[in-house]
Amino acid sequence: MTTMTEASVREFKMPDVGEGLTEAEILKWYVQPGDTVTDGQVVCEVETAKAAVELPIPYDGVVRELRFAEGTTVDVGTAIIAVDVSGGTAAPAAEPAPAAEPEEKPQARQPVLVGYGVAASSTKRRPRKGPEATVAEAAVQAAVQKELNGHGHAEVAAMLPEAPAEERPRPLAKPPVRKLAKDLGVDLATVTPSGPDGVITREDVHAAVAAVPTAAPQQAPAVPTAPAVPAAPVASYEGARETRVPVKGVRKATAAAMVGSAFTAPHVTEFVTVDVTRTMKLVEELKQDKDLQGLRVNPLLLIAKALLVAIRRNPDINASWDEANQEIVLKHYVNLGIAAATPRGLIVPNIKDAHAKTLPQLAESLGELVTTARDGKTSPGAMQGGTVTITNVGVFGIDTGTPILNPGEAAILAVGAIKLQPWVHKGKVKPRQVTTLALSFDHRLVDGELGSKVLADIAAVLEQPKRLITWG
Repeated sequence: MTTMTEASVREFKMPDVGEGLTEAEILKWYVQPGDTVTDGQVVCEVETAKAAVELPIPYDGVVRELRFAEGTTVDVGTAIIAVDVSGGTAAPAAEPAPAAEPEEKPQARQPVLVGYGVAASSTKRRPRKGPEATVAEAAVQAAVQKELNGHGHAEVAAMLPEAPAEERPRPLAKPPVRKLAKDLGVDLATVTPSGPDGVITREDVHAAVAAVPTAAPQQAPAVPTAPAVPAAPVASYEGARETRVPVKGVRKATAAAMVGSAFTAPHVTEFVTVDVTRTMKLVEELKQDKDLQGLRVNPLLLIAKALLVAIRRNPDINASWDEANQEIVLKHYVNLGIAAATPRGLIVPNIKDAHAKTLPQLAESLGELVTTARDGKTSPGAMQGGTVTITNVGVFGIDTGTPILNPGEAAILAVGAIKLQPWVHKGKVKPRQVTTLALSFDHRLVDGELGSKVLADIAAVLEQPKRLITWG
């Protein structure tokens, strides 16, 4: 037995996984005291004000102590886990355990970048086989051998004992899927994965929930198609009259940013309703273009391109206000933010240097941004440095809104739902596809003339998309 000394214990502190963050909430521990960890192995998942990320341990050893429970918010720089790096094992609580069989050395693995997916290696724990376990295994093997002639493979498999939790590999799933499973009370170890390389998806979790038998089988309802995201909770007026939800993570950061923006920058919002029938026809044509095959082609792509054209024609709107130096900072690049609603709250990742991208490149970047946000893998860096933002409230069936500026930006464009409406076209009332755009801007930077020119240019491009060629 090896006795651990304080000199052999390394403390892993909560890192700053995003620029300027001061705290993070521990969502889930993937190890427990007594577990063996290796350099680069993910030990926990944390949620910051910007993203959910997984933290790898930077050394080998045996976990001695977890300093905080799941659900605890911890300041950056605070020790969260203690690991004995002496090479020994943790002292047993009672009588010494028999000599453990040497563990197979884990295969070499690629380093895991914080916030970019699940670690390839699974958690390693100390062997816990004792004499009783050996006897039990022998009895099971004898029973299986005896029954082989009278049962099929499925029946024999059912007789085998379930593998101990410490010897099972950790199920592969992305952080939002793990949170969904936790909220729904689903053990990921019981879920059958359908994603690539055995990754568990949201649909798999919903399918596992639907597969649970109800208390009254004779009244079991038909299983509905699993939604892509959890259904909104239905208010219940029975029992407690109020429920208090802690404000933390993304929602806390969003609230602080929006309050700061609303009460710092004087907002002005202008509206325009535009016939986008030709734009919608162009979207359908582009979907057949061989240069855009496999890319995300939708109205938002052309709206983004229209905004970039309008900024190129009116560059002064792409600016920020420097209060400390009393200066207007004109940006000669466009980092185009796209507001994305995720299960963790609203985030605004941006496409870097969107002004320099061709339409296929913009489509590819937009597809990657949306997919990464939906999977909960958006990095803190992807949400920094934005210069102008688009928020698409139309996907919720909303006509338009008065969006609040993303802090540090001069303008934000809200896109409403595209609907078939009666419209005067070439002197006759015809059904046309129409939408309403709203542009909010910082009146310190943008006066009414400049804001109106930008919004009018966007509308003109969407009404006559051929202007993308003549103006772009």
